[in-house]
Formats: sequence, C-alpha cells, structure tokens
Amino acid sequence: MCQSITISLCMIVKNEELTLDRCLTSIKDAVDEIIIVDTGSTDLTKNIAKKFTDKIFDFKWIDDFSAARNFSFSKATMDYILWLDADDYVEPGDLEKLINLKNNFDPSIDSVTMKYVLTKTSNGNPSFISIRNRLVKRTKDFKWVGAVHEYLEVYGKIYNSDIQIVHGKIKNTPNRNIEIYEKMIESKKDFSPRDMFYYANELAEHKRYTEAVQYYNMFIDSKKGWMEDILYSLGKLADCYEALGDLDKRDKVLFKSFEYDVPRPEFCCRLGYKFLQENKIKQSIFWYELATKVEKPNQGFVNIACSTWLPHIQLCICYYRLGDIKKSYMHNEEARKYDPNNPMVLQNKAFLESLLNNK
Repeated sequence: MCQSITISLCMIVKNEELTLDRCLTSIKDAVDEIIIVDTGSTDLTKNIAKKFTDKIFDFKWIDDFSAARNFSFSKATMDYILWLDADDYVEPGDLEKLINLKNNFDPSIDSVTMKYVLTKTSNGNPSFISIRNRLVKRTKDFKWVGAVHEYLEVYGKIYNSDIQIVHGKIKNTPNRNIEIYEKMIESKKDFSPRDMFYYANELAEHKRYTEAVQYYNMFIDSKKGWMEDILYSLGKLADCYEALGDLDKRDKVLFKSFEYDVPRPEFCCRLGYKFLQENKIKQSIFWYELATKVEKPNQGFVNIACSTWLPHIQLCICYYRLGDIKKSYMHNEEARKYDPNNPMVLQNKAFLESLLNNK
C-alpha cells in the first residue's frame, strides 16, 4: 500500500556560490531535511547553504568523492535519501512529479532511478541523458564506490521513474577528474574495470586518443564491465580510431558492437556517417533510417539526438545529394520538430525552400 515518505537531501559542495541557490530553491519543497557537506569552500557557499539549512558539515577533501558522499549519507535521518550536485536543478514539472511520488510511495521500493539531463536541444528538450539511482532507502545503507566518477551500489526493488534532474554546469573544472586518476596511477593504486572505463573517457575528452584506446581496450578485454558501459566504450573507441585516422579499426569496432546487442541508434548514426564519407549514399540512408526505428536504450548514457533530430538532418543531406529535394526537405522538417531552433536546420529550411519555390 502506498504512503507518504520523508526525504533527506544530501549534497557535497565546494565553491558553488554560482549554482547552489538555484539548486536548493528548485528542490526545497520536496525534501524534509537538507544535509550539506562542504569539502573546503573559500567563497560564499556556506552562507548560501545557511539560508536553507543548519545541517552543514565540514569534510576534509582527500581526492575521494565516494568518501565525501558516504559521509553526507551518514548524516541523513529521514526515510529516503536524495542526492544532487550543486550545479543540478529540478524544473517545476519534475518537482511536482517528485512531490506526487513522495506522497504516494510504495515503501517496498529500495531505489528510484531518475533521468539525468546532461545536454538539451535549442528548445530545451533532452539531448543526452544518463539514468541514475537518485532516491534510496536510508535503512539499506547503500554505499558509494570509486574515488572519482563514483557510483551508488544499489540492489533490491528498483522503480524507474520519468523524473528528470537537469545538470546546469556553469563552472568548469576540466582537469579535476583526470588529475585524481593520475594520482592513483602515481601511487600504484589498482584500477577497477570501472576506473579503466572512466579514465579512458577522461583521456578521450582531453584528446589523448592513443592512451584512451589503450584503456578502452583494457576495460573491454577485462570482460567485467556493465554491458551499457562496454557499448559506450565501443562507440568512443571508434571515435578515437577515427580521430587517429585508423578507419579500418574504427569500422571493426562499430560492427563489433553487434556482438553485444542489436544495433543501437548511436552505432547506426556512426555507420551512416561512415558511408556518407565514402559517398555511398544508399548505404548511408539505410543506417540513418534504421537509427530512427530501432529501440532506444533506457539505461546508462543515452544520446537521444541519435534517434531524433540528428539522423533526420543527415538524411536531409543524403537525399539532397541524390537530387530528391522533397525528401530532403521532409527530413529537415522532421529534425525541426525535435530541435526547431537548430541553426543548421533553419539554414537548410531556407535553402531547400528556395529550391522548391524555384521549381
């Protein structure tokens, strides 16, 4: 039987004066307790936090996100724990969904997943998301694992909600995570498969493609990774090989992905691009059209663009090259439904309409 629950919000922060007020204002009406763990702020972060809670704790930073998050969880006293980062926020519609869930909650649930919106289209639709365990039962004593790119080890009854948390980064710290990993290497700490995966992502982000290839392959060869992470690694590995100019290896990796699952939109789009580069337009059309039809993944990282506006923009190009202006325009209009203010879509629209009007 459903009932009302109480929620502790647990956060770790450091120098977040630009975003903390936005975050806490967006979520305060859904939670019963706010726990702020500060890891060494030198700005106005604590003053801002005091406007919302008196439960503010200091934690000496030891290059370990899990240690800080576990400390924050240890201070919670309510039925369930919600976690956010200071540059996250909840939009009004999702706040309403969360309050409704809170007031009509099945207490047998151990964890609730929510969509984490990492990027948006020009009109605010989610473009790239991940699925995270966001709300967990306090008495389960779930623990965070990993010094960086930490994750919450969860088991039991999981409820997959459609509630969205938006990541609204303002301050950028591009070297923080890779520096933690390199300190781990210097101190000869063993890398878990998950560490290999996220270090490879950091290397790729820093354009250190040769090293990224090494760690992606180590992760995949370990055969100990989550399937969603393996598939994501294969996609990024293909991107690294392309950046290094090794197109044969890129292609082998793209087709290797089919050993793990049916074609995913991300791989369909990459194959569509491969054939478009080779001017094999019909093959390119096949893969881009497939990207719009295959089932979208609902776990891990999900690039929504690859099943919505992106393949339609590329199909617009393909049909233009074949001389089919009407189909080219039609696909551009499909892309415009998802991302109406995309500059490329608007440019295509004006150009193709001029061609159609002159016929």
